[in-house]
Amino acid sequence: MAEQSHFRTATAIKQALLLRGGRDFVDEAAYPGFVRMVVGEERNAPAASRLAGERPYLRPLPSARVPDYTTFQCRVRKWSTIRVGGRVYSVPSRLIGHTVETRRHPSAVEVLYGGRVVCTMPRLRGSAEHRIDYRHIIGSLVRKPGAFARYRFREELFPSLVFRAAYDPLGRTHGERADIEYVRLLHLAATTGERRVEATLRARLDTGAPCDYAAVRPPVPTIPVVHVPRPDLAQYDALLTGGPVG
Repeated sequence: MAEQSHFRTATAIKQALLLRGGRDFVDEAAYPGFVRMVVGEERNAPAASRLAGERPYLRPLPSARVPDYTTFQCRVRKWSTIRVGGRVYSVPSRLIGHTVETRRHPSAVEVLYGGRVVCTMPRLRGSAEHRIDYRHIIGSLVRKPGAFARYRFREELFPSLVFRAAYDPLGRTHGERADIEYVRLLHLAATTGERRVEATLRARLDTGAPCDYAAVRPPVPTIPVVHVPRPDLAQYDALLTGGPVG
């Protein structure tokens, strides 16, 4: 019975969207309002009189708001991942081995440790089964760059096609050290800005220039040498004695 009611409501929303002529809304908050309007007109209006008769018998609502999320207790695995609702998400590598609280909202997933939110990511839907953020694991990869080749979700460690295109030449120019060079590039993107590193890689790929860490990293700023002249203590003595300061 519940499945049939859900099917009819979903069908009414689909038909209302067809009549509306599009699925684009001004913002995310506009869509729930549209759904409430459709449900009110298509599903609740015919039963308005019966609903009015039932209202006197309804119990008061709970004093506290019912949570709009589902809570999971997850242990962070050695690959810095957790499993939430059958899908895999990455979390900061410092949490490996710890148990975290995960709150799955309609559109986001929150990860809490010690009662504090440590990261938030979009909720996976559809056929997507995992979401890996290289910023979460780059710290451990820098310490053990050899793990890059064995990482289960290695393809997720290419933030864009530019990074993927830059990895192939590294294998030809650096051989066995290609993974080390690429991990250093990822760390550079995480610490100095992904867009800057991506733009530099794209420019070097277009010209056929090397794309290793030494070529891509920003120049180290030079520290100016400041020469402070040695003070003439005789001037201070002159001030104390009231004599002229030369």
